[in-house]
Amino acid sequence: MTDSDGPVPKTTGGRDGRSTKASWRRIYLMARPRVTRANVFALLLASLLGFALATQVRQTQSQGLEDLRQDELVRILDDVTQNSNRLDDEIVELEETKNRLADSEGNSPEAIAAAKERADTLGILAGTVPATGPGITLQIEDQGGEVDAATLLDAVQELRDAGAEAMQVGDTRIIASTWFRDSEEGIVVDGQTLTAPYTFIVIGDPQTMSSAMEIPGGVSESVRSKGGEVTVHDFSSINVEALHSNSSPRYAQPHPEPTDGLK
Repeated sequence: MTDSDGPVPKTTGGRDGRSTKASWRRIYLMARPRVTRANVFALLLASLLGFALATQVRQTQSQGLEDLRQDELVRILDDVTQNSNRLDDEIVELEETKNRLADSEGNSPEAIAAAKERADTLGILAGTVPATGPGITLQIEDQGGEVDAATLLDAVQELRDAGAEAMQVGDTRIIASTWFRDSEEGIVVDGQTLTAPYTFIVIGDPQTMSSAMEIPGGVSESVRSKGGEVTVHDFSSINVEALHSNSSPRYAQPHPEPTDGLK
């Protein structure tokens, strides 16, 4: 059928529908991820990168011990074991002393002996009496003048951590209140000026303290990085003879004992 303008085209709905579906199918096939060598290689690289990051994190968290040699790890473990055994022995001894005192009167021989032993211990800690026992000497050479007060203080702290019970540097007794300061003339310790070489005399377990001085990143390594040198000698018996002048506290007073069960 025609009109004045010409023939009217026929519509073919079925053919157009199939063409549309084919077009969408081609788009889907183009967008669908395909397994290619490039994709597999990229996935492998991503997996390796994730594994490397995780490994680096674990190493960063535990590098303190993983960087040490086997003999250093064995030495550290031995030091920890010795300190643990020493503390266990002290606990047993204190428990026995407590039990003896609880079962005796204040003027009994046990109480008097315990009081004397306590006074001797306090005298050693306060630096008011000489001390003798096994220990070490620690000498720090400093020809370049780079070792400072902080380095000596670090040495004192490491020795205390290793179980040092009494020590002196030069002619100065080191106690809890001892201070260190740099000056133009040298290092001032409790008001006394010291010059290199700095010699520590320390009473404690020689093996434990000697090992502590050689721990990586410790005092010996710090001194050597500044051009100095550290020498340690062990002794079965050594004397700490320097004394600290005892002075009464200006502000601190004994805390009063609680009464009527109140604190």
